[in-house]
Amino acid sequence: MTRIAVLDDWQGVARTSADWSGLQKRAEVVFFERPLGALETTARALAEFDILLAMRERTAFPALLVQRLTRLRLLNVTGSRTRTLDLDACTARGILVCGTGGERSGAATAELALGLLLAATRCVPKADASMRAGGFQTGVPVGSVLEGRTLGVIGLGRIGTRMARYGQALGMQLLAWSQNLTVEKAQAAGVRLVDKSELLAESDAVSLHLVLSERTLGILGAADLARMKPGAILVNTSRAPLVDEQAMLERLRAGTLIAALDVYGDEPLPIDHPLRSLPNVVLTPHLGYCTHEVYSQFYRESIENALAFLDGRPTRALNPEVVPRI
Repeated sequence: MTRIAVLDDWQGVARTSADWSGLQKRAEVVFFERPLGALETTARALAEFDILLAMRERTAFPALLVQRLTRLRLLNVTGSRTRTLDLDACTARGILVCGTGGERSGAATAELALGLLLAATRCVPKADASMRAGGFQTGVPVGSVLEGRTLGVIGLGRIGTRMARYGQALGMQLLAWSQNLTVEKAQAAGVRLVDKSELLAESDAVSLHLVLSERTLGILGAADLARMKPGAILVNTSRAPLVDEQAMLERLRAGTLIAALDVYGDEPLPIDHPLRSLPNVVLTPHLGYCTHEVYSQFYRESIENALAFLDGRPTRALNPEVVPRI
């Protein structure tokens, strides 16, 4: 019987996000709700599965792992771009890779970025912790008003543009920069295009909305972070390697930076990671796309892709050159 693994269901929502009954009639479906760990452990856990339904970039699939999964025939990912998957290795092995849509993920991530900005500005986590500990205002830092302040948006794509609109609704001044951003596009979004140095020096809050690539890796290094205003807020809901982590930690330890983060170099974030203990950081566990609407589409279309594959009519292929070999 065909065996299917549903990976990385960290919030335990896969079973209730879509109808699995049609797939379960044709295959054994196993749900994994915890990270599988190192490559060797992952290879052993997944060795007997024909189909893997993965969630975004939670489990990495480098060539070494792909080569170990000799029974694998279909690897389904959510979304259309997965940095931690070696697509070429899958294609070489004749493994079909399929993706899904994610139309609501942009709105979900932008809304979380706004929430992180507000939480950091008004010290919401500390206020909540004080209330739960029996306190009230004592020990809760005084927040600031965002109206009239400056928000710098790095990356003015579909998520960054939404974030800019939210900033405008709050009465903030908007600056934007990215390597390919044009004056015309910035003006159309109602923001002012500046260079990176000016954006960092003038912004009271900076929100990152870039795709991680060779060009954007470490786009905010030590010198960039040093240009930021003392007490400025850095919001990152994109990818952790966009920022030099050690340089960011130095600024946080010095008390010259506030960070509001949803993404990390290692996920789940290690228990002993210094970010967990710094007082000037707001942390969420990579919740950007984690909403009912997005999960519903991800899982529904993952099931559709698996059924189409079993029927010999693959759909949403990311490496369609493999289809004739199936």
